[in-house]
Amino acid sequence: MDYTKDNCPFCLERNTREIIVENEFAYAVFDIFPVSKGHCLVITKRHVSNFFKITNEEIEALFSLVKEVKSKLEKEFTPDGFNVGFNVDEAAGQTVPHVHVHVIPRYSGDVENPRGGVRYVIPEKGNY
Repeated sequence: MDYTKDNCPFCLERNTREIIVENEFAYAVFDIFPVSKGHCLVITKRHVSNFFKITNEEIEALFSLVKEVKSKLEKEFTPDGFNVGFNVDEAAGQTVPHVHVHVIPRYSGDVENPRGGVRYVIPEKGNY
């Protein structure tokens, strides 16, 4: 599906979701399909599909909120680590073409062997 500002789930749901933190250019919400307890998304307020097309101000705003979200999640859920990342374009797994950063709390024992972390986006290439 081709998303525009008019049919983008993030744009449409922005006013109906509980916002954890926000600033001039971005806001954070809990993911509605979390992969772990506390999984959050930090989303640009401007509808832009590709991370590499946002402004430096938006980049700074996104990552400022990533740090704020991390602090809040540490206090509320006491995770043992974090994965932080984003997908750019369909080939990389981006399903909603609106810039967003995943902040995923990790807990000791949540997977058998966490070694390699984000390297496992291509499972057979993760081992090193």
